Amino acid sequence: MSVEKINTVVVGAGQAGIAMSEHLSLMGVPHVVLERSRIAERWRSERWDSLVANGPAWHDRFPSMKFDNISQEAFPPKERMAQYFEDYVKMLDAPVRTGVEVHSVERLPERSGFKVLTSAGEFEADNVVAATGPFQKPAFPQIVPESAALHQIHSSAYKNPQQLPQGGVLVVGAGASGSQIAEELRKSGREVTLSIGEHYRPPRSYRDRDYCWWLGALGLWDEVKIKPKKQHVAFAVSGYEGGKTVDFRRLAHMGITLVGITKTWDNGVLSFAEGIMDNIAEGDKAYFDVLRDADAYIERNGLDLPPEPQAWELLPDPECLINPLSELDLQAAGITSIIWATGFKFDFSWLKVDAFDANGAPFHKRGISAERGIYFLGLPNLVNRASSFIYGVWHDAKYIADHVVLQNAYTDYKKS
Repeated sequence: MSVEKINTVVVGAGQAGIAMSEHLSLMGVPHVVLERSRIAERWRSERWDSLVANGPAWHDRFPSMKFDNISQEAFPPKERMAQYFEDYVKMLDAPVRTGVEVHSVERLPERSGFKVLTSAGEFEADNVVAATGPFQKPAFPQIVPESAALHQIHSSAYKNPQQLPQGGVLVVGAGASGSQIAEELRKSGREVTLSIGEHYRPPRSYRDRDYCWWLGALGLWDEVKIKPKKQHVAFAVSGYEGGKTVDFRRLAHMGITLVGITKTWDNGVLSFAEGIMDNIAEGDKAYFDVLRDADAYIERNGLDLPPEPQAWELLPDPECLINPLSELDLQAAGITSIIWATGFKFDFSWLKVDAFDANGAPFHKRGISAERGIYFLGLPNLVNRASSFIYGVWHDAKYIADHVVLQNAYTDYKKS
């Protein structure tokens, strides 16, 4: 079988890979984007039916194309997001090849470049961009045994309430996914228990501006003023039902039982860690910090934005917060399903190069890895908090494409 030679192979045709292709094309870099399934596949098949974008249409897009046939203030549903990226590929006439799975990438012996083995044959590339994003492999804590008489799925496999067997549901994890799924299940008539850990809970909007706008206005996307932050903290914000602030007290008052971090399993009984009120208080603090900073920004810049005093009001603490459960017998409580909204972990097993640290995490600076010619794109905090978002990945891709061009110039240099 012949070997196809190309300057750059981009792995993945989601938002990161498409952004990378746009900038490589603009800079004249020959490349191909390899996608094992369809364009933006995770939007299509690895999310629940009612999912919408976490940001409004005016923000969650690339600069070169707006959404059409939808309000710019709306939160596009998942099918519309997938269509947006498909339309974008057509607009660019991007060299995307779908249905091609990358099996391995390894450095060529005794010469520069990489051998890329795929389901469609072999490539040789000077550069490889891993644009597979942050949601690669569902992460399950090993707490409840598979042998338990429970229906257990990860949030990436959840579609709708009708998918689950009759009975109550425990949702573990209260970030954007867990909080939305729990609310949807409760509205469908299910008894729902929501296990909450540490989280960052900003307002969806404040004083007639969406949180995405405040992130930009306050410099929070760029994180120039770095505040200490914990790793693996859930990000509790969503565009669900037109966009509203995730409010755990509101969820409790509509009948959802809030519990602490799911801790241990003992013969059908789950125990929960102490500290749920502390985690709720930390979420409230983050929320009020945004309001406070927004008010100061409005005053400092003389903006005419309407006051919103009701945003400062909290609902009364529900009974499940005042006297939180320390354990729960799932069968006695009628719980038949557990949805693990516990995030994802990386899977770079196909990337057999020296681009990882001692813990197996990508070793890079702004996406430029320790292995010359290998790049990462779309990872959380690659550059800043915007990096794994549509808005941010486009700008990160531009920086990496510029670096590819620079390195190509070194490789092509011939002394006159």
